[in-house]
Amino acid sequence: MSAPAPSPLAIVDAEPLPRQEEVLTDAALAFVAELHRRFTPRRGELLARRAERRAEIARTSTLDFLPETAAIREDPDWRVAPAPAALNDRRVEITGPTDRKMTINALNSGARVWLADFEDASAPTWENVVLGQVNLRDAYTRNIDFTDAGSGKSYALRADAELATVVMRPRGWHLDERHLTDADGTPVPGALVDFGLYFFHNAQRLIDLGKGPYFYLPKTESHLEARLWNDVFVFAQDYVGIPRGTVRATVLIETITAAYEMEEILYELRDHASGLNAGRWDYLFSIIKNFRDGGPRFVLPDRNAVTMTAPFMRAYTELLVRTCHKRGAHAIGGMAAFIPSRRDADVNKVAFEKVRADKDREAGDGFDGSWVAHPDLVPIAMESFDKVLGDRPNQKDRLREDVDVKAADLIAIDSLTAKPTYAGLVNAVQVGIRYIEAWLRGLGAVAIFNLMEDAATAEISRSQIWQWTNAGVVLDTGEKVTAELARRVAAEDLAAIRAEIGEEAFAAGHWQQAHDLLLTVSLDEDYADFLTLPAYEQLRG
Repeated sequence: MSAPAPSPLAIVDAEPLPRQEEVLTDAALAFVAELHRRFTPRRGELLARRAERRAEIARTSTLDFLPETAAIREDPDWRVAPAPAALNDRRVEITGPTDRKMTINALNSGARVWLADFEDASAPTWENVVLGQVNLRDAYTRNIDFTDAGSGKSYALRADAELATVVMRPRGWHLDERHLTDADGTPVPGALVDFGLYFFHNAQRLIDLGKGPYFYLPKTESHLEARLWNDVFVFAQDYVGIPRGTVRATVLIETITAAYEMEEILYELRDHASGLNAGRWDYLFSIIKNFRDGGPRFVLPDRNAVTMTAPFMRAYTELLVRTCHKRGAHAIGGMAAFIPSRRDADVNKVAFEKVRADKDREAGDGFDGSWVAHPDLVPIAMESFDKVLGDRPNQKDRLREDVDVKAADLIAIDSLTAKPTYAGLVNAVQVGIRYIEAWLRGLGAVAIFNLMEDAATAEISRSQIWQWTNAGVVLDTGEKVTAELARRVAAEDLAAIRAEIGEEAFAAGHWQQAHDLLLTVSLDEDYADFLTLPAYEQLRG
């Protein structure tokens, strides 16, 4: 008996958008509905498994490599599928949302890859979700241009050979798309909406261009979640009639639990895997989240004091390179988030040297590429990797067999000598309020204090406030972190913002709302798994 026809999906609580009919076609929505019918129940089971695992971590305050998958780790013979030509050289990747200007600038940036982001760098308004898909389709058909209304500057694509290869990042498994529901009123997971619309409209077009449907998979917490993605890929390829293995996926190892399952994740996706990425900011957030009640030895100092040379972070990155190269996959390094200043050359000089040192370290450690957040950083990162790679597309032949990471090394937080400071608390509040305010206006990637902040850094900010408050941390000033202290710092920052931008601009923004939401997710006894879940309830559009 044939499977029942998928239930039609309803678009709810959304104003019509220009050109949405090009993306939200009956055929595309039927495909998304079938993805939803087949895979959303398993997604629900895996989210429940996350909660169970978190409860186990709270009970034991430890993690280990999985005994039940030891055979996969010990088998020396399996490899991931060879990289397609378009993904063989990934020495510099730029990240950013899919608005029209960013689409053109990222493709033109000189980076080998653009992470076209529907996740942490994009607030999921319906406009961003749908028009981001329109912009990518327009880019592939070269029907895209942009003129800045303020400056009058025009933007257009360079020649095809000069454009970055797109690797699209859908939303994580935990997020729903409230504007698209099934017949029972159940929202479709945002991951399936983003993946489904993009894949359905662009898979064959990308193949015709000599590339393919390539994806970054965020917030993965286990190899079972990777297995779900693999099953999605197999079904999707069969559905549209393209060969299995056409899809390629790079998994962000940005959760502490995934760090213990790197090989298993590659194994589950082995016909579709192209690499792993060291997503450093979400990784720190995940450590705080999972070990937030683990006592003083799991308390992280100020965010900016946790560098990639910290022993537990070095264990994470070196294990990632070792794992990837052992299995024939690309190892992609972390984010250089600095935003160059047009007005302060001294700030730029210091920051550029830090970026250069960071990328030199990654290239020297064996990474095959790395991320930047701004086009001006592309040449700096490119130089670091060019020095090591030369004409080679990658350095997957560097097996890093010298690396021997033990389970305890990945959570040796107490190896740090830095301690929480009052300035760190102030910075967490400042970044949290400013980012959330912009997010509520539909912006997911925001320049704050010369750094490109996204949802991951906001998550660290509010999680550190929560952790420091609940752990009774004493700062360098001698003050104990309490809810009252956090509220006082937040009130002072809100007043400073009001004085700086003026009453009219303050009233026109979402400043009070952002202040209140930050304090809610930072001080509530019940820790929200993701800041974006309660924030999405307040997001309009």
